[in-house]
Amino acid sequence: EMNAKTYSAKPTEVTRVWHIVDASKLPFGRLSTQVATLLMGKHKPMYTPHIDCGDYVIVINASQLVVTGKKSTDKKYYRHTGFPGGIKEATLEEKNPIAVIEAAVRGMIPANKLRPGRLARLKVYADDQHNHHAQKPVVFELKGIK
Repeated sequence: EMNAKTYSAKPTEVTRVWHIVDASKLPFGRLSTQVATLLMGKHKPMYTPHIDCGDYVIVINASQLVVTGKKSTDKKYYRHTGFPGGIKEATLEEKNPIAVIEAAVRGMIPANKLRPGRLARLKVYADDQHNHHAQKPVVFELKGIK
């Protein structure tokens, strides 16, 4: 007879690691899913759904974002001004690559009270210059490098 208790992480037990991810290494969606996993903490054995166990993620080289097929010209982003007929569209190449990565990762994180805090730990930079050297970030080995 087993009476092992299910482990539940406490907010005080969460230790956050800083990861560096290179956006020029993998296609955009493959990159985003791995970034979302790190932000949520699902790579850790202590993962607890209602506690934010995630790490910090620094994405570098966003301006060299890799997209396959015709997405750069054919993938559309829509927004609405709120006025009649006020729909606006932009293709992926017209958008700021930093905003593109942030939007993709945001969509991969559950829409609940933990999402704003998780997204706050995502830092995206256009080139390889970031100002987080004091945090001693470690380079994250992306799975599925082409």
